[in-house]
Amino acid sequence: MISTLITRVSDQLPLCASIDDDDLELKEQKQQSKLIIRRLNSQSEPKCTISSGNYNLHYLLVDDICILTITEKSYPQKLIFNYLDELKKEFFNLHANQFINKPYQFQSFELFIQKTTRLFEQPRQFTQLNSELQDVTQIMNKNISDLLWRGDNLDRMSSLSSNLRDESLKYKRAAKKVNFDALIRKYTPIGVIVLLLFIIIYYKLN
Repeated sequence: MISTLITRVSDQLPLCASIDDDDLELKEQKQQSKLIIRRLNSQSEPKCTISSGNYNLHYLLVDDICILTITEKSYPQKLIFNYLDELKKEFFNLHANQFINKPYQFQSFELFIQKTTRLFEQPRQFTQLNSELQDVTQIMNKNISDLLWRGDNLDRMSSLSSNLRDESLKYKRAAKKVNFDALIRKYTPIGVIVLLLFIIIYYKLN
């Protein structure tokens, strides 16, 4: 595990992040991670692996909390999701009912991230962990470019739909105004004639 981030999805508020030695490539992957989190919502896949260049980005989504980690592509997927599951259980055990009001409010949890990362990266235990941990099922696999391209198009479709609704409302208002103006033009002469007749009759009777 190269880098791990825990975020509240609804407002993309970072709650805890591993302390890493950032190089340029890792910084780019962290930016990709933020873009992915921005795309998440209640309808998103709860478990997903996203291919991004020489890395994989894996996330676990539970109750508006996203736990995301960046790994090399060679790292086994089932180990990753067992790692994320360990973080999830401990994080919710400690912080499930706490009010969140500031970024990195649970940065102290980074110590547990470090310990768990070391456990899953120990070479002597790697083979044993890989064989003993249960397989992870129903994990969605995506490519970062496909994911972000699809997200951009969904945004465009949403914008287009909104624009169409606005134009439709404008058209309806314009149509109502045209119909109203037509009624005025049609019945105004009749109204004037009726009014004149009423005035003439009134004066004759008086």
